[in-house]
Amino acid sequence: MDYKQTLEYLYNRLPVFHHVGASAYKPGLDNTIRLMNALNNPHTRYKTIHVAGTNGKGSVSHFLCSILQEAGYKVGLYTSPHLVDFGERIRVNGKMIDQQYVIDFVDQHNTLFSEIEPSFFEATMAMAFQYFADMAVDIAIIEVGLGGRLDSTNIIEPELSVITNISFDHTGFLGDTLEKIAAEKAGIIKKNIPVVIGETVPETLPVFMRKASEMNAPIFLSEDKMKVSFKDYKNGKMLVTTNLKEDFLIGLNGDYQLKNIATVLSAIEILNNLGYNIAENQLRAGLENVVENTGLMGRWQLLQTQPTLIADTGHNVAGIKYVVEQLKKQQYKTLRIVIGMVNDKDVSSVLALLPKQAIYYFTQAQIERAMPAVELYKKAKSIGLEGNSYQSVEEAINSTMIDAETDDLIFIGGSNFVVGEALNRKW
Repeated sequence: MDYKQTLEYLYNRLPVFHHVGASAYKPGLDNTIRLMNALNNPHTRYKTIHVAGTNGKGSVSHFLCSILQEAGYKVGLYTSPHLVDFGERIRVNGKMIDQQYVIDFVDQHNTLFSEIEPSFFEATMAMAFQYFADMAVDIAIIEVGLGGRLDSTNIIEPELSVITNISFDHTGFLGDTLEKIAAEKAGIIKKNIPVVIGETVPETLPVFMRKASEMNAPIFLSEDKMKVSFKDYKNGKMLVTTNLKEDFLIGLNGDYQLKNIATVLSAIEILNNLGYNIAENQLRAGLENVVENTGLMGRWQLLQTQPTLIADTGHNVAGIKYVVEQLKKQQYKTLRIVIGMVNDKDVSSVLALLPKQAIYYFTQAQIERAMPAVELYKKAKSIGLEGNSYQSVEEAINSTMIDAETDDLIFIGGSNFVVGEALNRKW
């Protein structure tokens, strides 16, 4: 098989949660343990950092990766989902996994996959862990796929655990209260391993404190010790200040990154206490050059100007709240929003947050989970959002580009897959 055929095998032979939803979800570690044993447990050959949370875990993972790279470490990065290319999921020092490696790994372990029947995520994670071992990384940043306690990635014994925040998402799997969701995320807290909590609410704090106590894990609440505030924009990047009276230039824009940055600063302080050697200039360079170092996309990403076009992958209630707050701070003549969602999200609650004073282009990504654009349009119209429906992201964007004036703002979001298809467009 060539690269394209290999990916088609992975997508079609193994269930992909991000494409089809619940039918692909395989909670528990049995498959993962069998896979890892068959591969001689590659994840034990390098150090790891484990990152969970409802929102922000991707940004935090990329920031940590960028900073450690600047400090001279060889860093693996495993995240999901990808936006444009499968290789985004598995990187070493920002470089995507070699396509031939993907082909060879699937070819070599075809029989193993047939025997164990892992999910797409489990098979991809096994590939990542083996790749990091073969590339002899010093440390790998591992982002949780879904939840924590029963997530495939929870076989690692990390140097540090990080939980960014808790809000409502995947409630069918993780529970319908913040306490239940927090308990699932807290499942990554390991015995005697320090954990950073980026943000708490009254419902989640006792859950984290109790779990940390049970595990004898030192717990650090970053919001108690690290305050990060927006200061200005400089050369297209965000300048922030902290309660330590230090200014940092940040390579990702958007006020919603402020809590992520506080979480990262807390994590780096702990890593240095654990014996890592991350100097202040390396920390600064890592924060500023996160996109260049890691290839991160889709976080308040400016795609063009005149008209201004911004894409962001926020896709649940908490994520969209941050997006709406950010939109309020922009200058424009007319706000145009290209939005599509998947059908297992709390669509009505997300739509209720969106600004009424905008023109909407309702669309759908080319995946099974996508809510049909016409259905999304009808739900939105019933609460006073005005616009039209379009059968593809390409068609929706083309329409906005025809309609927009140079001083308009076009926002694209609602789903990782809508943003992914937008980024794949030739701009």
